[in-house]
Amino acid sequence: MPIARFRIFKTAEFDRDFTKLDKSEQSRIEKVLWQLSERGIEVGKPLVLPFFKEKKFDGKRVYFLVYESYNVILVIAISDKKAQQATINAILLRIAEYQRYVFEELRRRELI
Repeated sequence: MPIARFRIFKTAEFDRDFTKLDKSEQSRIEKVLWQLSERGIEVGKPLVLPFFKEKKFDGKRVYFLVYESYNVILVIAISDKKAQQATINAILLRIAEYQRYVFEELRRRELI
């Protein structure tokens, strides 16, 4: 039985981070997003919570939350190693807000 693909939702913060990158970095991130949509929970390294992960590439990190039961990945932010802990802490403070966003988005798209 084929595994269902994951839907990728993005935060405004991620979109802002993405536009600041050069074309080669944006291309690399597009590949990471494709990996996430295809392989979901297999991609990246778990952080503080099992569903909170990061994927490293070229000295940068993409942070995301995996909502496995809904086949959704919320891509939250991009940072470098220097900002890693501050980014993780900021995401943890807003974890409930991100969950509400995902559920609202699923409802808006009539997926739940």
